[in-house]
Amino acid sequence: MGFSPSSSWFLHPELHHVVSKMSFFDSFLFYIVHLVDKLGLWHRFPVLLGLAYLGIRRHLHQRYNLVCVGGINGQHYDTDDFSYRTADGKCNHPSDDSVGSQGSFIGRNMPPCTSQYGILDPHPSVVATKLLARKRFIDNGDQFNVIACSWIQFMIHDWVDHLEDTDQIELKAPEEVASGCPLKSFRFFKTKKVLSGDHHKSGAVNTRTPWWDGSVIYGNDEPGMRRVRVFKDGKLKISVDGLLERDERGVPISGDIRNSWSGFSLLQALFVKEHNSVCEMLKERYPDFDDEKLYRTARLVTAAVIAKVHTIDWTIELLKTDTLTAGMRINWYGFLGKKVKDTIGARFGPIFSGLVGLKKPKDHGVPYSLTEEFVSVYRMHCLLPDTLLLRDMRSEDKTNPEIEREVPMTELIGKESGKKGSKIGFEQLLVSMGHQSCGALTLWNYPNWMRNLVAQDIDGEDRPHLIDMAALEIYRDRERGVPRYNEFRKNLLMSPISKWEDLTDDEEAIDALREVYGDDLDKLDLNVGLHAEKKIKGFAISETAFFIFLLVASRRLEADRFFTTNFNEKTYTKEGLEWVNTTETLKDVIDRHFPGMTNKWMRCSSAFSVWSSDPNPTNWLPLYLRPAP
Repeated sequence: MGFSPSSSWFLHPELHHVVSKMSFFDSFLFYIVHLVDKLGLWHRFPVLLGLAYLGIRRHLHQRYNLVCVGGINGQHYDTDDFSYRTADGKCNHPSDDSVGSQGSFIGRNMPPCTSQYGILDPHPSVVATKLLARKRFIDNGDQFNVIACSWIQFMIHDWVDHLEDTDQIELKAPEEVASGCPLKSFRFFKTKKVLSGDHHKSGAVNTRTPWWDGSVIYGNDEPGMRRVRVFKDGKLKISVDGLLERDERGVPISGDIRNSWSGFSLLQALFVKEHNSVCEMLKERYPDFDDEKLYRTARLVTAAVIAKVHTIDWTIELLKTDTLTAGMRINWYGFLGKKVKDTIGARFGPIFSGLVGLKKPKDHGVPYSLTEEFVSVYRMHCLLPDTLLLRDMRSEDKTNPEIEREVPMTELIGKESGKKGSKIGFEQLLVSMGHQSCGALTLWNYPNWMRNLVAQDIDGEDRPHLIDMAALEIYRDRERGVPRYNEFRKNLLMSPISKWEDLTDDEEAIDALREVYGDDLDKLDLNVGLHAEKKIKGFAISETAFFIFLLVASRRLEADRFFTTNFNEKTYTKEGLEWVNTTETLKDVIDRHFPGMTNKWMRCSSAFSVWSSDPNPTNWLPLYLRPAP
């Protein structure tokens, strides 16, 4: 029986059933979190208090928001025989070779949706047209650029994709919105339901590997891996122009080739360069390493660099506050910081020494996977612009170069994007993306060119049917049993909204929400709620989405054997670990392959911010001692 304060008004009535399942200690912690939430205080706390709140909330999510789907049917194996990342993600979990492998089930952070609303209530095309479709491009200011936008696609293509069924669905736009829909109807494949052998009965299967293993450049299985390798000196294939090679079909040769565009392919090429540079370093230090040993070790190093850049560079720009800067650095280095960890190693556990380098992986009793809810909160297509603003590389003002021309995004997607990217060139493409702000995650900012999109299959081939991605994403959440916004919040230990004004102050948005959903707040779709929600100052995403991030960002590191038990010199080599340890940001990676580029073209502190923006101001007060914002 949980701890319960005497005042019944204190706890939202729809959260009683959640608390009743908690232990006495956890319910006591929950009431602390709930009080802070009711007062809206945590993001206004001084850094140390904010970190304490996030630590408590993460603990609760680890206890009550990890749900396994499907049984564990793998084999025991000797981890010493697999001191490298396998092609299909097997042999990472220390006692079961199948956990986290390609073809494993996608987990959950909460029970499936329990609402009685139909899958077409309201119709996805109505939601997309009246609440999501871009009226005018709303940018994100200087906080996030198009490189940052491309990075998240780069990561999603590393982590998760649903296996599709062979049956197709057709969505027809209702008459009330048909004139405003680029497609009056469109066809797509259902998500395949696979028997899970547990109380869930069925679940979805991941065609990618959910580990942070760099599969976006290495492939998700043996054929995919063989396709990208040179089989000489451990290296991967790369074109002479520094971009990805293409096969005879015009499909890029890389680990993941589905639904790519020039910005995404550029990041793949950049980290192919990174891998090949690690190979050259290792070959020089260890001339006895053969092709396979060079490849395996370089993959470990490169995957760790990607994970580190995401953790302490990209995420810090996404959630630009002192508290989250401290929190993400604690995830990697621990409370004692980089200097102490560099000197004495990871000796003091996850809080003081960070998650990276733990003695054993930690999955909190639930086998590792990524989740349906994680996929849903990462729906960020509003970040994409309508055109790429190509900068003039001859501009005298290098920190704010003139615009040479605009290239429609439709010319930078699919097979033809390779030709366009080659004509533009790596350097101009990267500089242009760096200087352009991406879109804001808000209502009425979903790219209309994605509502008339040529989708691709897993082999990078164009499909015959155009799709409306905005409507499809609404359908996908409902199809996969992801709870709608209010139920989602309750399951995430948050109070549901009781009126539209709890969600947003925008009167136009409230009128539109009421037009689509009436006064039925529980009908509100998750994706719409996340985009409409008032944002914390400095956050590019909603608080609701952030709490899923809080849980999964840690889990990706602490559950992975190659970031914990095997994050050592024996597995990575001394030089490999040093390579990871001395790389802090994407700027470091860019400087390694394009010396002088960022000094010439970039003013800001992070390569994920708009390059012409001011650098972060110097703050002499230690990070942990900084006051409330």
